Amino acid sequence: MAQEWTRIFNIKANNLPPEDFWSLEFDDKLVPNSPNQGWKQYIRNTSARFKCTMCGRSWPSNRVMVVFHMRLVYGKGLIKVRRFRQNCKNCTSAPMEEPSISSENIDILLENLVDKIRIKCYHEDLGRGNRPFVNLDVKSPHEPGHCEACRYGICTRS
Repeated sequence: MAQEWTRIFNIKANNLPPEDFWSLEFDDKLVPNSPNQGWKQYIRNTSARFKCTMCGRSWPSNRVMVVFHMRLVYGKGLIKVRRFRQNCKNCTSAPMEEPSISSENIDILLENLVDKIRIKCYHEDLGRGNRPFVNLDVKSPHEPGHCEACRYGICTRS
């Protein structure tokens, strides 16, 4: 899973200045809207699937939040990533489950991230917005009580 993100990011990072080295790491302790001093933030939602490790139930969501904190210092760029989790509405005390994001949506997330790096770290004006993610067919409404991003107040639900 992390290898897929790294592989796709390395392809997208070819659009960044070649003299700088960028790397990506996952950090489940990232706090949204509180990047450390000198860090920039980018928050984006996407679609993903979840699977309950207790009962095996799976569900799609178009409200999966991903937070990126990034910084560039002396030619070394670091991006920390946190994917927000959801838990099963059918199981009592169900654990928070990691989202399973398709390669296509990882590609879109990371393409948009590289654009944000160019804007926030290199002060480029790209003159374009985010590429939209690919939605899943979701039959039931979003459930804030089962969404980690809702608990942090960063979920995109209306």
